Amino acid sequence: MTVASRSEPNHVAVIDIGKSNAKLALVDLPTLSEIDVMTRPNDVREGPPWPHYDVKGHWDFLLQGLAQFHKDHRIDAIAVTTHGASAALLARDGTLAAPILDYEHEYDQRYIDDYATLKPDFRTTGSPTLVGGLNVGAQLHWQFAIDPTLRDRTAQIVTYPQYWGHLLTGVAATDVTSIGCHTDLWNPREGGFSDLPAKLGIEGKIAPVRKSNEVLGTVLPEVAKRTGLPPDTPVCVGIHDSNASLYPHLLSQTGPFSVVSTGTWVVVMTIGGSEVTMDASGDMLVIVNAFGQAVPSPRFMGGREHALLQQGQAVDASEPDVADVLSAQLMVLPAVDPRTGPFAGQEMRWNKDEPALGTGTRSAAVSFYLAMMTDTCLRLAGATGPTIIEGPFANNCEFTTLLAVATGRPVLTSAAATGTSIGAALLFQNKASSIKPTELELPDDVSDYQNYAALWHSIARQY
Repeated sequence: MTVASRSEPNHVAVIDIGKSNAKLALVDLPTLSEIDVMTRPNDVREGPPWPHYDVKGHWDFLLQGLAQFHKDHRIDAIAVTTHGASAALLARDGTLAAPILDYEHEYDQRYIDDYATLKPDFRTTGSPTLVGGLNVGAQLHWQFAIDPTLRDRTAQIVTYPQYWGHLLTGVAATDVTSIGCHTDLWNPREGGFSDLPAKLGIEGKIAPVRKSNEVLGTVLPEVAKRTGLPPDTPVCVGIHDSNASLYPHLLSQTGPFSVVSTGTWVVVMTIGGSEVTMDASGDMLVIVNAFGQAVPSPRFMGGREHALLQQGQAVDASEPDVADVLSAQLMVLPAVDPRTGPFAGQEMRWNKDEPALGTGTRSAAVSFYLAMMTDTCLRLAGATGPTIIEGPFANNCEFTTLLAVATGRPVLTSAAATGTSIGAALLFQNKASSIKPTELELPDDVSDYQNYAALWHSIARQY
């Protein structure tokens, strides 16, 4: 059953599990606003048997939050969105057959070499070879290799949004955006599985692939009892978080555009852009949107890089700080996290004396670095038309201004604090006429920004 066939709810509770934080947001659909938000850190437990997510802690947090939200405001429906690159292995009784592996865990070279012989061609999956377990197929191969009994103990495999949906409803599924998120398991252009599930011996174990906006089921009796929710509260299938940011704009935009989802990852998703040559290097991906369409999607770990550069001492840049950075052409050059992004393998450096932590000069230069990395990703994706910024970077005027100048195209920002939450809630509405991003106004004279962007690109290409 699709959501569109049901009466539309007003208040949608959104479970939003990002790489850095687990969130619960309550979205008012008529106004597309967030009524309330709760968060907790998404800390990784070291083991045994491997680094894994604290799903029990998250589950307790979510049940308590759902109960509180329902008591304070009323919940009509539940949507789920999570980071990609994670799968849950379910035993026959529906419990986890093994802890959910942290995708950043890295494997011994022998396992990497073994998997390389199984991995489908990039031209088929749009999924390059990524570090650690960012390819879900690599995760599964490694887990089965180090625990020879695990494959037989696994009755079903669900992608990460649907793990939480399974806890809520008891129904197992995968969704097209998560199975199509650089897993190696899916062929985005044909809309079917690659040959990898058969090679891994899991062809019959992957739960059915469903559309994100279908109703997965209603809450289990024990969930209703713990939260006070009505037993007929619907839960949608769920969606990959970057695609949740894209979804409202798929419903509301016409013509070519790009969405930049910002957080731990900065993910570019280009719709209707120029034809580009796909390159398996530098985190150039093809993902699948909620309509099942293949989408060019370069990315880099922008939020992580911001944290590494600022070390918890970020301050707002003043106008004189910005002017000083532009006139001195002070630059961070890629890559701060050399494992990911369009300059993967390169070593970060400052082109001049590094400014001190906790200074506005440093903040401006860091924001400019993130803008230029984003511009690089947009170029790789063949972006045309406006660029819509979702997430925390939308509030960074140094980032948005340089990005608009560097691309030469409008930059629009979303008023929502959490684009993923609004997008996931909209799975229950299927229309987004209320989504009206605001176009950024540029300074009268942008020549210093233009010179800065041109120089950054020329230096970055040289090494």
